[in-house]
Amino acid sequence: MEIVATVLLSAATVLTAWSAFQATKWSGVQAIAFSQASASRTESVRASTSAGQQSVADVSVFTAWLTATDQGQTRLADLLATRFRGELKVAFRAWEATDPLTNPAAPATPFAMPEYRSASAHRASEANQRSDNYVLMTVLFAMVLFFGAVSTRFELVPIQIALLGVAGVVFVASVAITATFPVKL
Repeated sequence: MEIVATVLLSAATVLTAWSAFQATKWSGVQAIAFSQASASRTESVRASTSAGQQSVADVSVFTAWLTATDQGQTRLADLLATRFRGELKVAFRAWEATDPLTNPAAPATPFAMPEYRSASAHRASEANQRSDNYVLMTVLFAMVLFFGAVSTRFELVPIQIALLGVAGVVFVASVAITATFPVKL
């Protein structure tokens, strides 16, 4: 029993450290691949602000397009449409396909279309989720450490087996889940 507990504790310790390391690295990626979690928080805010500024710019250019279209300034409206950023262009084309100027059921703006999404906000959100996933794995591996260590404190073999069994199941599940996560070196 002690050998099984020792092996399980050793492996869980290494994987806890690995998960903590990956969580820190992915926190950095959250906003342009900084290597320290505190710096990544600052960069995350910067990326979020940038995404917000891009959205404001998109709204401004779209509003100008609406005004030009309403005033019959086709040349100006076409010029503005060619200046749309990539995310807005895709959503604008999908929005135009709904015939919004005559179809009352069409979304009010291209910003209501599922095609409109900020690439930087999506990257920040994705990296944040990866960081959170690794933090969760760190907690699960710490749980394995707890059950493995506590199992050696009991004299009754059935209790030792039960605790090591719980630790083993959580360990195997956590390893299987962690193996599906992307790695940042």
